[in-house]
Amino acid sequence: MPDGFVSAEERAAFIAGLPKAELHLHIEGSLEPELMFELAQRNHVAIPFASVEEVRAAYAFSNLQDFLDIYYQGMGVLHSEQDFYDLTAAYLARAHADTVRHVEIFFDPQGHTTRGIAFETVIAGITRALDDAKARIGMTSKLILCFLRHLSEADAEKTLDEALPYLDRIDGVGLDSSEVGHPPAKFQRVFARARGLGLKIVAHAGEEGPPAYVHEALDLLKVDRIDHGNRSLEDSALVARLAAEGMTLTVCPLSNLKLCVVDDIADHPLKVMLSAGLRATVNSDDPSYFGGYVNANYQAVADALNLSKDDLITLARNSFTGSFLGDADKARHLAAIDAYA
Repeated sequence: MPDGFVSAEERAAFIAGLPKAELHLHIEGSLEPELMFELAQRNHVAIPFASVEEVRAAYAFSNLQDFLDIYYQGMGVLHSEQDFYDLTAAYLARAHADTVRHVEIFFDPQGHTTRGIAFETVIAGITRALDDAKARIGMTSKLILCFLRHLSEADAEKTLDEALPYLDRIDGVGLDSSEVGHPPAKFQRVFARARGLGLKIVAHAGEEGPPAYVHEALDLLKVDRIDHGNRSLEDSALVARLAAEGMTLTVCPLSNLKLCVVDDIADHPLKVMLSAGLRATVNSDDPSYFGGYVNANYQAVADALNLSKDDLITLARNSFTGSFLGDADKARHLAAIDAYA
C-alpha cells in the first residue's frame, strides 16, 4: 500500500468520509434508468427500451458521439418542473452520500428548449432542488449553463438571452457536447458577452480535442477553469502554463474510461497531472451513463494508480480551491479536510 494506508479497505473508508466538492457534473447525465422509466410513464413518452437492463446494456460507448446520441434521447423524458426537480434531487442525495459538501453542476437548456420545454421550467425545477438541499442538508451549489458546441454561436446567443431574467441563479457558462470540429474559437463572442455579465467561464477542452483547443479556451474564451484537459499533457509548454496559472482541471476518470479516452484506468493521467503540479480534481461527469458517482471515481483511480493519502487529500483540497466559492467558504472546507485527515 502507498504511504498513509495499511490496506485497500482503509483507503476506501478514507475516501468514503473525505469532504469533497464536485465541479464537473451534467445534471442530465445523472438520469438513472429507473428514473428514466418512471418519467417516461409519467409523461407518456415512448422510449426504445423494454427494461432497465436494456438501458444499461445500451451504455457501451466507443466514443463521445456514441454517448451523446443516447444522452439526448434520454433527455426526452424530462418535461415538467417536477421532472427537473426529481432529477436534481436524486443526484444531490447520491452526492451527499459520497460526502460531497458543494456541487457546481452543468445544465444544457438547448437540449430542452429545442424540444419545446420552456427555459423557465428547466431552471425552476433544478434550482428548487438546489435550494431544498441547502436548507435540508447544508449542501451548497453553483449552477453553470452550458452551450451545446455542435449548435451555432447564434443559438448560444439566443440561449444567453433567455437566461438573462435568471442571472441571479446562474453562476457561470460552459461549453459541452461534441468537441472535435467545434473549437472554442467558434464561441468567442458569446463568452465575451457572458463574462461582461459577471459570469464565470468554463469550457470542455482537451478531452477528445487537441491541446490547441485548450489554448483557445485559455486565450480566446479566457476561462476560469478547464473541464477535462487530458490532452494538455501532449504539450509541455501548455502543462507548464496551466501549472503556473493555477488553472483547475475537472478530470473525470470513469468517463474517460467509458468513452475510450483511456483504454485502461491504470493508464489514466491523473497521477501524472498531480506530479506536474496541475490542479487536478476528480469528478463523475455523467455518472448514470459512466458507471459511478464521485466516490467511485476516487476509488477507481486510487486503486489503479495506487494513490497515497496525500494524493487524495490534494485532490479534495483542489476541488474546493478550484471551486467558485468565496474565500471564507473555501477556507472553512479546507479546514474540514485538514481536521478529517
